Amino acid sequence: MPTLEELPGLAGQRLGPTDWQPMTQERVNEFADVTEDHNYIHVDPERAAASPFGGTIAHGYLSVALLAPISQELLDVSGATGVNYGMDRLRFPAPLPVGAAFRGVGEVTEVEEVRGGMQVKVTLTLEVRDQERPALVADCLFRYYA
Repeated sequence: MPTLEELPGLAGQRLGPTDWQPMTQERVNEFADVTEDHNYIHVDPERAAASPFGGTIAHGYLSVALLAPISQELLDVSGATGVNYGMDRLRFPAPLPVGAAFRGVGEVTEVEEVRGGMQVKVTLTLEVRDQERPALVADCLFRYYA
């Protein structure tokens, strides 16, 4: 676990991967209920089977929401409070099918001092087991304060 002072030395370093986790229909349905996004490609397995995806898929924004626990697992800074500052870029290169396993990996691409702390840019990728392209790639900005 790096300290605030050690963050600049992480530039260029790979983070992770996290453990594989299953994407379940229950998780997708719960996200659909919370966000009121009940598009059939997410919540109707029978109808989604005839879609270009061949079955239900996780919401893109569910994948984004999963970045919070993934990023906290990949980069925990000792003695600092971390906050999500935003994203510079976000893409969904491929779907995250229900029933598939996913995990997070990261790469620290930039570290800079900001007023009262450090800003770290991490490119986070949501990999899908047995799938060539990832479900998500995001350039995330985190700020850490003592």
